[in-house]
Amino acid sequence: MSEHEKAWLALENGVVMTGRAIGAAGEKTGDLVFNTAMSGYHEILTDPSYSGQAVLMTYPLIGNYGVAEEDAESSKAWAEAFVVREVSSIPSSHRSDISLPDWLRREGVVAIDGVDTRRLTKMVREEGSLRVVVSTTDSDPESLMAKARGAQSTDGRNLASAVTCPEPYHWREPYPASYPAEVPAAEGQRVRCVAYDFGAKRNILRSLVHCGFDLTVVPAGTPASDVMGMDPEAIFLSNGPGDPAAVEEGIAAVGDLVGKLPIFGICLGHQILSIVLGAKTAKMPFGHHGANHPVRDLLTGRVEITSQNHSFAVCEESLPSALELTHVNLNDQSVEGIAHKTANCFSVQYHPEAAPGPLDSAHLFSRFRERVLA
Repeated sequence: MSEHEKAWLALENGVVMTGRAIGAAGEKTGDLVFNTAMSGYHEILTDPSYSGQAVLMTYPLIGNYGVAEEDAESSKAWAEAFVVREVSSIPSSHRSDISLPDWLRREGVVAIDGVDTRRLTKMVREEGSLRVVVSTTDSDPESLMAKARGAQSTDGRNLASAVTCPEPYHWREPYPASYPAEVPAAEGQRVRCVAYDFGAKRNILRSLVHCGFDLTVVPAGTPASDVMGMDPEAIFLSNGPGDPAAVEEGIAAVGDLVGKLPIFGICLGHQILSIVLGAKTAKMPFGHHGANHPVRDLLTGRVEITSQNHSFAVCEESLPSALELTHVNLNDQSVEGIAHKTANCFSVQYHPEAAPGPLDSAHLFSRFRERVLA
């Protein structure tokens, strides 16, 4: 490997690794999180919820089907850096528009392969959240470790304000024609819904349209009075990055909307709604990131395999008596869903729209519509 092909990774705990540069030249820092999905790397990299984080894939071979542009979950890559065991530079799919390394370079994503991703994953599991630097320009171990230790973590950061849309817009795009038929489209009356964009994924918006919503998307800091002026019948709170307690404008707006209209929240939206309703959130040791997390729906008794991406969670012991625990994670018993016992609002921590991931929980969008029309 020539010097210009090398890249370096350093953790705040002092571990330094040398690998191969497979993306853009440069240097990036952030919280290192591992994702256990076997596929869906393009959707992961374009998910705004990964802002402030470097993504480590646990599956050893990434990039074998290239990148299909229609799978993007937003207009750009948001992950700070990308870490894999081995990247495939030759796409083996008729849908591929570009190879993953070429896409990483085009999108400006600093990336590294040829490092021990199993060792890195075990470190994060055992030591908790670790800050990391990935660089193609600095090979000095002491300098790299200093940069990792000086990196800004996601704690206390309102990253939703950095990834949200600049102004309101209407979203009309449904699922593509290739979407599985087992997710039926809604018929009849369409429901006017305003969606708060805290870092919304496109497939969430497609899911809402598919299930019968007429959707207007607004920036994260939009006051409740502006939203009510749009005459909605329902409010949706999207996923997003960072510390939920730091999204003060969003918390204030949702606080003014609770009890006035039906509300459904996903991921960061779930955490914001929980805070508004009296619960507390905390950073998890290493979070949930992947497409294979089992969750029990306590309302139906069903176990669903879910797609997840969050580093913070709602603390069960902080749930006030007005809230009902509706979903739990079967790996660690953490809170995966809540509902208010009197106000028409509910939320889940995981991603029922998947992308990537299973469709076990896609019915929640229809459940939301049924609650609005009830």
